[in-house]
Amino acid sequence: MTTPHMITTQRSARAWRTGRHWWTAAARTKSAVLLCCVVLVGVSYVHALLAPGYASWTDKTSSWIRDHGGAPLLNAYENWRYTRHPPSDVPADLSSFADPHGIPGGTAAVNIVLPLLPSSNGVPVTWRPGRLSAGGDPLTYTAVFEPDPTHRSVVAAVAIVPHRTAIAHLVAGTRQPGGEGLGGDAQVPAADVPNLLAVFNSGFKMKDIDGGFYKNGVTVGELVDGAASAVIDDHGQLAVGAWGRDLTMTAHVRAVRQNLALIVDAGRPVPGLETNRNGAWGSPRNQLQYTSRSGLGTTAAGDLVYVAGEEMNLTTLAAALTAAGAVRGMELDIHQGMTFFSNWTTDSAGTLTATKLLPTMSSPPDRYLSSDQRDFFYLTAVPESLAVAAPSAAEGTTGSRSQARPPTSGLSSDQHPNVWHA
Repeated sequence: MTTPHMITTQRSARAWRTGRHWWTAAARTKSAVLLCCVVLVGVSYVHALLAPGYASWTDKTSSWIRDHGGAPLLNAYENWRYTRHPPSDVPADLSSFADPHGIPGGTAAVNIVLPLLPSSNGVPVTWRPGRLSAGGDPLTYTAVFEPDPTHRSVVAAVAIVPHRTAIAHLVAGTRQPGGEGLGGDAQVPAADVPNLLAVFNSGFKMKDIDGGFYKNGVTVGELVDGAASAVIDDHGQLAVGAWGRDLTMTAHVRAVRQNLALIVDAGRPVPGLETNRNGAWGSPRNQLQYTSRSGLGTTAAGDLVYVAGEEMNLTTLAAALTAAGAVRGMELDIHQGMTFFSNWTTDSAGTLTATKLLPTMSSPPDRYLSSDQRDFFYLTAVPESLAVAAPSAAEGTTGSRSQARPPTSGLSSDQHPNVWHA
């Protein structure tokens, strides 16, 4: 006999089972949606890691985060990370960079008067000659010095290239600046490797700046008046200046790379670098970060100056460019893995080798000899300055090593720290 209480109990049990089934189904649906999201995110991230062209793991990861709406969060993290601990005032030990063949600053060398850099603990800074011409004259010079009297642990490395000795080139990467019709394989052409003097990084990602990229008639983005610009003409001469004021589009322009605003103008750091008003130099507080930075400038004579260092804020970078003789200068890329410069020289056996400007630069010395995700610059010697014509890639070039037998540099490989051999 069924009582009303039994009926009520049975109905309650059925309702409980129905509710439990609904809750279980909803939980399964949510889990499936969450799993799909995790899989999609994972696939997207793996795709970014496997994208063609070289880039450091940190570059690929930060780029992926920014591409998926995480720029504000990443900017906040970088501001926190790179401003917590200012560099110390303990002077850096520059003895490892000492060169018995160094040339004192102020020397009137062939094609250039070498800048007199700030001394370290009263010890004069000397310039190291790079690859030599057929006549035995250096085609590049490098030095290391302390650019920040308040934080003397900071070390800046500088390379200076007389404008008469070099031809500049701008190369598009596999992902930067983007666009179609820019040509090239995102690497130094094999035919140019035997004539290399230097290879170095370019600027910020195009979406992070107000500015453009131009090469051989193709423009990516928009060339903006007032933007800091590195401009290469049809003779391979590179000049740095403000677009629309110092440099403009003419029939002789072959390439333009813009990045933020000038940080050095008329031979002095630009006012307002500490405040970065209106975001002229990147995201808010970016200018205060003590991080790896790089910059490019030109002297009054038109010579090329590249500076890089770690734990540098924007004002220190501008001071370093000014100390190295730049009358106009611009910031290039920042953060570890983004800043890179390799100096190409020949050893006593005539073998062409690459040396990182600073040993702490994380990329391999032969970076840009294979395809790279980022755009970059490279410099080759004026052809008549080298003793022997460069062979074809099939005859003499493997990786970053050439048997072209150009003139020897007069410096043995043990005098070049971090020399790379294929």
